[in-house]
Amino acid sequence: MKPDLYNRTDIETIVNTFYDKVKTDDTIGRFFTEVAKVDWEHHLPKMYVFWENAVFYTGGYSGNIIEKHKGIHALSPLQPEHFQHWLKLFNETVDELFEGENANQIKQKALSLATVIEIKVLN
Repeated sequence: MKPDLYNRTDIETIVNTFYDKVKTDDTIGRFFTEVAKVDWEHHLPKMYVFWENAVFYTGGYSGNIIEKHKGIHALSPLQPEHFQHWLKLFNETVDELFEGENANQIKQKALSLATVIEIKVLN
């Protein structure tokens, strides 16, 4: 049995493992490395705060994820399959590392996030 996620360290483990996969992913990696040219030192701490707030309601995240994704879409069009693939990688990462109520919650939040961004960016 795997542990559930309980704290910031667990969130960091998910985020770091997930983005390690994303960076080299054939389907969506280029959006991060070539299109957005993500500064990982800056991006990862923001993602820790974002996901920690999403699961544990800690507050502290500020940013406009819709506008960021609209900007990426303007440079290189995103498609529904990109969002589906992002979600698949995210869920696989969580499932490899954790199980339990909070693990299920972060996957549900990821589904909601991917759905909202896809609708707002592609429509």
